[in-house]
Amino acid sequence: MANEVVDHGRRRFLTATTSVVGGVGVIAAAVPFIKSWEPSARAKAAGAPVTADISKIEPGQKVDYAWRGLPVFVVRRTPAQLAVLPTLAPRLVDPNSEVDQQPSYIKGPDRSIKPEWLVVIGICTHLGCVPEFFPQIKPEPFDPNWKGGFFCPCHKSRYDLSGRVFSGVPAPKNLQVPPYHFVDDTHIQIGVDPKEAG
Repeated sequence: MANEVVDHGRRRFLTATTSVVGGVGVIAAAVPFIKSWEPSARAKAAGAPVTADISKIEPGQKVDYAWRGLPVFVVRRTPAQLAVLPTLAPRLVDPNSEVDQQPSYIKGPDRSIKPEWLVVIGICTHLGCVPEFFPQIKPEPFDPNWKGGFFCPCHKSRYDLSGRVFSGVPAPKNLQVPPYHFVDDTHIQIGVDPKEAG
């Protein structure tokens, strides 16, 4: 037994093979563990920006999109609807949007990047109901001087066509404007500020 010859080539082969198989096993065990640290596809989608095609939205029409699990109203306002906005200031809680509920690049009574387009989160600032869209400039049962906007059926809060809240209703603040920008003339991206704003 003391005179046995050691086959060094075979020993190296077995050592290398065992190391490779062990290494593959460690990697195979580690991959699911490391993957568990990554956010799920659902979590990624919940925070991901949403690109919306606005090319087919007619003047006076509202289309809803979902971003972070919230409804986002995109409204293409008519010239008549835009003309009414400055006249509503005396009836509004925050007509100049001084409460911080919109990105800094959103200015003026239209509360938008381009006056024709309104983009707001469609959640009432009172208790979180989804307001209904009443775009016509005509008397409504809830307001004989209605000039178009949003009406919350839960507790009767009212907002104009810029998402500004009327005085004397339960909602304390204007509808929130999310970060967004125009990708081109027919698409907006909700959830991302314009490059010049960053």
